[in-house]
Parts: sequence; C-alpha cells; structure tokens
Amino acid sequence: MSRKDELAHRLQTTREQVAQLAAAAGRPAPEILPVTKFHPAADVALLAELGVTDVAENREQEARAKAEELPQLRFHMIGQVQTKKANHVARWAASVHSVDSLKLARALDRGVALAVERGERRESGDAPAILPVFIQLSADGDAARGGVPMAQPQAVAELVEAVEDSVHLRLAGFMVVPPIDADPAAVFGAARALTDEWAGRLGRELKLSAGMSADLRAAIESGTDIVRVGTGIMGPRPIL
Repeated sequence: MSRKDELAHRLQTTREQVAQLAAAAGRPAPEILPVTKFHPAADVALLAELGVTDVAENREQEARAKAEELPQLRFHMIGQVQTKKANHVARWAASVHSVDSLKLARALDRGVALAVERGERRESGDAPAILPVFIQLSADGDAARGGVPMAQPQAVAELVEAVEDSVHLRLAGFMVVPPIDADPAAVFGAARALTDEWAGRLGRELKLSAGMSADLRAAIESGTDIVRVGTGIMGPRPIL
C-alpha cells in the first residue's frame, strides 16, 4: 500500500469513527483537525491531495518550515507558545489553540501587527488582520502543561477580556487537554460548560477544541466542536 493510500484509508476510517460516535451521542460531528507534528512535509502534502485544507502542529520551527513549503494548507498552532516566538507564530498560524497568559496574548497581537507591516499577513479593506485564538484551559493547574486554571474564573475572565480588547486577536473558543490521571469526560464536560457560558456572555458562537485519538469518545459525547487527531490519521510517529 502506498503512503497516500494508507493516509486515505486512515483519514476515511477516522471520519467514519467520528461520525458514528457523534450519531450515537446525538451530537453534531465535530471538525477533524489532523495533527502532523514530526511527520515529513511530504506526508502533509499528500493530505492536501486528499482534500485536507487544515492541519495542526505543536512546534513553531517545524510548523513554519512546513507552512512555507505548503502554502496551499492552513496550519494551526496547538502546542505551547513561548512569548519570544509569538512574532514567528503570528506570521504563519491560521489560529492558535494554546493562549494561556496575558503576556502571550499581547505578544501575539503585536506579532500580527508586525506581520502586516512586513506583508506576511493581509488586512481586509479597512478591517485589521485577525488571528483567531483559543484560550487553553487547565483542569489541574499544572503550569508545566500550560493553560489557565478552570478553577480560577477571574483569571479566565481577564484573559478573555484581553483577547477581546486586542486589535488583531479574536476569541474563537477554548481548548483543553485532560491530565493523564483525570476523567476525560469530566474535564471535557466542564470545558464545554465554560465555553457555552462565555458564548452566552459574548453573544456569539465559541468553539471547544477538545479530544485526541485516545479520548475521542469522551470528547464527542461532551459536545466538542474540534477534535485534534494525530496517530489515528498519520500513524505512528517516525523514529527521529
């Protein structure tokens, strides 16, 4: 089986699995965002040939190189972003799923402005260039894993306000990754409730980015809007 045929099979299998889980849960099928980290650009190009338009990456340098090589695709940043790399991320990211601090939000806002000045992002008429961002939530408050603690609603509110007050960022929703020892259904349910609460406050739709290959069922049953699938579509990571 060729690599393209393998990817086509895995992609179709994932789509069918997601559709079946959503139907069983009485939920709309979420968007599938393939995670292509550690896989070569040649594999990502094959996904484009198979009709994929959006993929996700965890590491800035790797993502930037692939985005430059494959301009036909939209690359989304789902890994932690160091503030010092915000200018780089702002150049290529179609969205950022891991905003977890006021400092990072402000750096990304400045980064988009700089990218516009350099002609790396375009404005639409009189409207400023906008980078959609998701606020990353933390269920356990572990700073090493990133995220704003869900148990600190004031911290979440301050970050929402900072994103909403920025010129070049727009809150697209929230993202969460359950801790290894946590009940994923409980984490996803809490994140779904928080997303809906803020959608009501802001008066517009917000999306929940939650669920990966290992916990698709719990995420879909909780009503996630986006699932980030790596191994299920790409197969095992290449040995580096």
